[in-house]
Amino acid sequence: MIEESGRVVALDEGAVWVQTLRKSTCSSCSANAGCGQGLLDKLAISGHRGNVRALTDLQLAVGDEVVIGVREELLLRSAVQVYLLPLLALLGGGFIAQSLELSEPLSILLGLGALLVAGLLVRWRSLRVADDPRLQPVVVRALLLSSASCSVP
Repeated sequence: MIEESGRVVALDEGAVWVQTLRKSTCSSCSANAGCGQGLLDKLAISGHRGNVRALTDLQLAVGDEVVIGVREELLLRSAVQVYLLPLLALLGGGFIAQSLELSEPLSILLGLGALLVAGLLVRWRSLRVADDPRLQPVVVRALLLSSASCSVP
């Protein structure tokens, strides 16, 4: 399970909204000068906080520190669906147009059309499974505050 820590910012029935800080390792990467992610990190665009809805059975309050998790296979399947499927559709549309010996503008249009159809298919699929509890992030555990940070006068 891929885990990320965060702070509870809102409560829902059977779930909580968790604010996480997106981390980047770009400062230690040798290619950060020529990388788009490195540029966004330098501009402080990617370092903003994100809110994630996570399912839980725990009794939590706003401000609690928690660890949320997503199953690895779910993340991999989603990445293939969102990134690889549209790319393959674009290339497949272009190859089909080329095999039909269509002109270059028609080949481009067919490739872009296939990309659009794949994008709509991904969108339809994501809306269809958006409420499936098996595909949602979950609260793995609540983090306890140390006694040093909670001093009693």
